[in-house]
Amino acid sequence: MSAATAKKAPADKREAILDAGLALFVERGFHGTAVPELAAAAGVGAGTIYRYFPSKEAIVNELYRREKHRLTGRVLERFPVDAVAREQFRTLWHRMVEYAVAEPLGFAFLEFHNHRSYLDDDSRAIEARIRDFGLAFLTAAQRRGEVRPVDPMVLIGIVMGAFIGLVRHGDECGRPLDAAGWVTAEQCVWEAIRS
Repeated sequence: MSAATAKKAPADKREAILDAGLALFVERGFHGTAVPELAAAAGVGAGTIYRYFPSKEAIVNELYRREKHRLTGRVLERFPVDAVAREQFRTLWHRMVEYAVAEPLGFAFLEFHNHRSYLDDDSRAIEARIRDFGLAFLTAAQRRGEVRPVDPMVLIGIVMGAFIGLVRHGDECGRPLDAAGWVTAEQCVWEAIRS
């Protein structure tokens, strides 16, 4: 039997289901994706889905956690904790760019959809840890006088709104930012939040 005709190993089936879910949820949204469509896209039977996941909600939550871990792993690896806020911000921004460019489906899934209605406690906890990191970063920078003394949630909204908007706009008009564009955008957003 050739590799092409061999049955998928259990781990491969599980990943195939997750990868198919990612593509379909980005394209159609969670509520617009039916389990039989997901199974067909994964190349497995509909019943096979339930051997790996008890529900469609379990699939979307596993995907959410997987992509959040990929994003935070990339962003926080060797993070310059002792650097000034300007350098830390530059690092965060460009690592988010790296993730968005390397994982366009993952980024679109995380940031272009409203997940509130189906996230479980574990997924919400991951989101809370990421938000807490951002709040701690900004609060420390405010104490040092490096960023504006306004509600840190406002600053997070400014940064993430600009970043997500730039990715979405580039995607929708077929003109994603190049490296120079991302450098310029980062400088502009820093100017919006710095003291």
